[in-house]
Amino acid sequence: MAVHAHPDDESSKGAATMAKYVSEGVDVLVVTCTGGERGSILNPKLQGDAYIEEHIHEVRKKEMDEAREILGVKQEWLGFVDSGLPEGDPLPPLPEGCFALEDVDKAAGELVRKIRSFRPQVITTYDENGGYPHPDHIMTHKISMVAFEGAADTLKYPEDEYGPAYQPLKLYYNQGFNRPRTEALHQAMLDRGLESPYGDWLKRWDEFERTERTLTTHVPCADFFEIRDKALIAHATQIDPDGGWFKVPLELQKEVWPTEEYELAKSLVDTSLPEDDLFAGIRDNA
Repeated sequence: MAVHAHPDDESSKGAATMAKYVSEGVDVLVVTCTGGERGSILNPKLQGDAYIEEHIHEVRKKEMDEAREILGVKQEWLGFVDSGLPEGDPLPPLPEGCFALEDVDKAAGELVRKIRSFRPQVITTYDENGGYPHPDHIMTHKISMVAFEGAADTLKYPEDEYGPAYQPLKLYYNQGFNRPRTEALHQAMLDRGLESPYGDWLKRWDEFERTERTLTTHVPCADFFEIRDKALIAHATQIDPDGGWFKVPLELQKEVWPTEEYELAKSLVDTSLPEDDLFAGIRDNA
């Protein structure tokens, strides 16, 4: 089960991993916490389109449907309302009724329902910083952590209301946007005389003083990078197919960095680090 904040997050974070596991017969469910209603139209080719602006919720739902089909996963909505990304100094208050202002335990209960119904062995989500500090990403982290424990807690989440208790075995943080990967791809582009899209990224990394994460798990999935990119492009309002996401040639990516990375946050099975499989320690004991 991959828990994400908005439609498009599933295609930009761990998509090749999911496609790989689907190809192996693994049942994969994406849970999308919000409808992305307050997301800006980031594709310049679609900016100013009155229909899209008026029907953004429906448009993003259709984009999610297309991406789901490309990845071969199942997908369900948690039903919360996008909080938007506050901007300004000081930051404006979050809009009333948005996901980030929900009661954490109550919102986690909706994820508990999904976990108890789907019964995943492995859950992926965001770290405590949300991967980047969007309020919905941080809230996704909070409810994922509560739900991982709460899915087995029948006192907090009674079975007659939330379904039969179940305990997932492992929980990971997506860490695909990590510095070692970014630096490796950046240098590979420069070495080949190509313009790297990561120069500004690396400058901002220093400016933001981001804490380096522990990358415990590198999943080989280069054969599924094309599927990942197709799913990402399906989110047309969010992704410019001519933008920076796609500046690094696929063959170079496969050669230089053929994996997607995760940080193991919780495990109820024995496993040896580093790993190359989200199911390490689970397959052995199946």
